[in-house]
Amino acid sequence: MKKLGRFLGLLLIAVALAVTLGTLVPRPIWPAAAAGEGTRRIFVLKNPIHTDIAIPVDDEVRRRFRFLADAGLPSDAPEVRYLVFGWGGRAFYLETPTWSRLKAVPVLKALTLDASVMHVDVAGDITEPRPNIAGFDVGDDHFAALLDFIEASFQQGPGGPVVIDNVAYSNFDRFYEANGHFNALIGCNTWTAAALRTAGLRTGWWNPLPASLGLSMRLYN
Repeated sequence: MKKLGRFLGLLLIAVALAVTLGTLVPRPIWPAAAAGEGTRRIFVLKNPIHTDIAIPVDDEVRRRFRFLADAGLPSDAPEVRYLVFGWGGRAFYLETPTWSRLKAVPVLKALTLDASVMHVDVAGDITEPRPNIAGFDVGDDHFAALLDFIEASFQQGPGGPVVIDNVAYSNFDRFYEANGHFNALIGCNTWTAAALRTAGLRTGWWNPLPASLGLSMRLYN
């Protein structure tokens, strides 16, 4: 028991050190030219364990993600101002719409290995400042690169992105099969961080938690 306790203690120290260094060491090390400058304002939306990216919509964005409206998502409604994208573990995302429905198997899969899904929601106007929202301005080229990154995260079938039928939290969201696998090291927040780096922003080197991602974004942008 003493050896087990010592091992668990060392493991917790190693995890804490990794999270700390992953937050404080920037990625990329050197800032890109004109990072954070531009006319396209994107948002990172967070809760205690998950982050999403909100993308402002215009006619071009609606055309690019036309498959969302084709699947019944009201992305082309005039009151929609943002498309909200998130990547995550399939079992946890689909089987845990609320904390009260948390189950052991999805949690176990999230900590070990799981398939992934994309979750897409729509939003109206997003106001600042709010503690669960962070906004960043990016230029047109970086915005286009971000859209490429998001689009590449969707798993493609014969007819385009593969929608998951009969699964949604409301009438205003949809789930799609995604590329990549989810685990405790590569999760929803590391996907968000990678997307933000594509948009020319800097994150921590490894950000598994919304809190560490948010801190690194405040430090380096």
